[in-house]
Amino acid sequence: MAGAVDDGFLPTVHNGSRLDHSKHIVYWKRCLKTYLPRYYTPNDSNRLMLAYFIISALDLLDALNSSTTAEERESYAQWIYACQLPEGGFRGFPGSDFGSQRNDENKTWDPANVPATYFALATLLILGDHLKRVKRRECLEWLTKMQRPDGSFGETLVNGKIEGGMDVRFGYTAMGIRWILRGGAGHEVDSVPDIDVDKLVQRIKQSNTYDGGISEMPFHESHGGFTFCAIAALSLVNRLPNGVERSSLSDGITNLDLTLRWLAFRQTTYLDEDDEEGMELEDVKDSISQPLLPWVGLNGRCNKLADTCYSWWGAASLALLNRLDLLNLHSVQKYLLDKTQHAIGGFGKQPGDPPDVYHSYLGLAALSVMKYQGLKAIHPAACISYDAVRHLESLP
Repeated sequence: MAGAVDDGFLPTVHNGSRLDHSKHIVYWKRCLKTYLPRYYTPNDSNRLMLAYFIISALDLLDALNSSTTAEERESYAQWIYACQLPEGGFRGFPGSDFGSQRNDENKTWDPANVPATYFALATLLILGDHLKRVKRRECLEWLTKMQRPDGSFGETLVNGKIEGGMDVRFGYTAMGIRWILRGGAGHEVDSVPDIDVDKLVQRIKQSNTYDGGISEMPFHESHGGFTFCAIAALSLVNRLPNGVERSSLSDGITNLDLTLRWLAFRQTTYLDEDDEEGMELEDVKDSISQPLLPWVGLNGRCNKLADTCYSWWGAASLALLNRLDLLNLHSVQKYLLDKTQHAIGGFGKQPGDPPDVYHSYLGLAALSVMKYQGLKAIHPAACISYDAVRHLESLP
C-alpha cells in the first residue's frame, strides 16, 4: 500500500483474526460525509477534534485520497482555516465565530484553544496543506502566554488569564503545536522566544508517581493516558532517556525501569463468561505468566477493565521508549480484532460496545504502532502517519 512500510510489519495474527479494511473505510466515510449520531451533540464544541480523528483514520487506512477529491480536501482545509483567530490559534468549532461582529468585548467568548489548535495543524498536514495560511508568529506568541509559572499549560486565554485544566494533556498538545510551527529550534522563531521547556519537564517530573506511572499533575494517581501525554511531550522536546540507561537530570522520567514495568503491567487477559467457567484455579495461576487465552487488552489504571483506547496509550508509550517488545503484541491485536472491532467497522470501547469515533481511531492507531500489516506507519508521539510527518519535514 502506498505510504505503508513493509519491513518490520507483523504478519496478520493467527486464528483468522483480521482487520476488515473495507468496513472500516465505509465507517469513516460515513462519519465524514453524513451527520454524526445525536450522541455526539455534546461534543459539538470539539468538532476539530472529531475532524482530526476522521481524517487521520482514513489516512492510516490509506484511503483518504481514494475516498475524497482534491476539491473536497481543500474545502476541509478551508473549514479549518475558518476556525483560525486573528490573534493566533484555532477555536474548537465554528459556532463561536462572530464574524464581522467580533469585537474586543465579545471575543472573550471566542478564544483560541490549545488542543483544538494542535488538531487543526495536524489535520492540515494530513490533508497535504503547506501551512502558508497559518498565522505562525501570532500562534507562537499566543502559545507562550498559555504556560503557567509552574510549567503547565492551560486551555484558553481569556482577558489575559489562563483558563481551563492544568493537566499534562494541554502540555502535550502545546508541544505538538511547538513541534509543528517551531521544529526543534530552541531560539527565537519569527522574533518569538521559545516556551520554557525546562519548566515543563520539571512539571512532568513532579507528576511521576511512586509506582512508575505518570499522573495528570503532582500527587495524583498514575494513568495510562496521562503517561502517554507526558512521554510524548518529552519526546517532542527531546527529553526522553536514551535507551534503557539511567535517567539523567534533564529528563522528565525519574525511574525508567519502573515506568516500563508499570506500562507492561497494564496488560490484562480478557475472559468471556464461558472461558471463566471452563478454567480451573490452577489454570488461572498459570495464566499469570503465560496467558492461556489469546486475548490481552490494556487498561489505564490498576485493577481496571481493558479498554480499546489504552492499547494505544500503552503501546505508543512503550514504542517511544523503544520497548514495545514488553507487550504480548499478537494477543493485544487479537483482543482488538476479535473483541472490540465492530461488525459495521470501527471499534467499541469494550467488547459488545458500538463503535465511536474516539475508540475507533485509537484502535487503528494502536494496530499501526504495533506494525499491523496494511496500515500506514504512525508517528507514536504526534499520533499521525509518518507520511504526514514527512510532508511537514518537506516544508520550507
